[in-house]
Amino acid sequence: MPRFDNQTVLVTGGTGGQGSSHVRAFHAQGANVVIGGLDGERGAALVDELGTRARFTRLDVRDEGSWSEAVHDAESAFGALNVLVNNSGVQNPPATIENTDQATWSRILDVNVSGTFLGIKAATPALRRAAGGAIVNIASTMALGGTARYAPYVASKWAVRGLTQTAALELGRDNIRVNAIHPGVIATPFIHEPAAGATAAIADFYSPAPFAVPRLGEPADVTRLLLFLTSSDASFITGAEYVIDGGLLLGPALQAETA
Repeated sequence: MPRFDNQTVLVTGGTGGQGSSHVRAFHAQGANVVIGGLDGERGAALVDELGTRARFTRLDVRDEGSWSEAVHDAESAFGALNVLVNNSGVQNPPATIENTDQATWSRILDVNVSGTFLGIKAATPALRRAAGGAIVNIASTMALGGTARYAPYVASKWAVRGLTQTAALELGRDNIRVNAIHPGVIATPFIHEPAAGATAAIADFYSPAPFAVPRLGEPADVTRLLLFLTSSDASFITGAEYVIDGGLLLGPALQAETA
């Protein structure tokens, strides 16, 4: 039997590079998928691709009312909500703290932090009604150290770590597990295309040559970890953080010796 038969999964940012990978994989594993996002055209195309057990819901993660509607939509369509993936996120154009305006700071934290907070808040009653479930927050390796020129994004992802651990403590007795994934440089438009107002992309600052696994990550790499963390195989895991970065945070790898 597929791992997620009779379960309903809500993925925010579900039409993006990583989000659409997650949506397709959950669906292939038998789940009902609710694709949360703002791009209705891409959402409709993904629903058409998947066919049954998939629906798009317009979701602005910054808005509490939008969250309530998305959770209600999931329960109305499929009877329950079992898994929430807080995947939606935005990056700031690279700039020093001194040269970052408050509007940029507020926008990044509004999506990345408030969006995650509101998602946990909105999904919790539904997960309780389903007798438990799982929440996974997609953070970043930038949550594990400082990164020059990305202060708003770094701060937002550090905050997601705290939300993850706090929610795990609050919801454990409700049989709701909460974990975080910290992807490194994943080959999606998010890192290959400049953020709004920027001329350089995150990928311009990273070469995979020094990584222990010398390549950029693929969305499927993150998806496979996500499927594990939201499955019954991870029933004893909560409040945990999983780095998936090919060794980026370890520093330069020893080059292979030649004979």
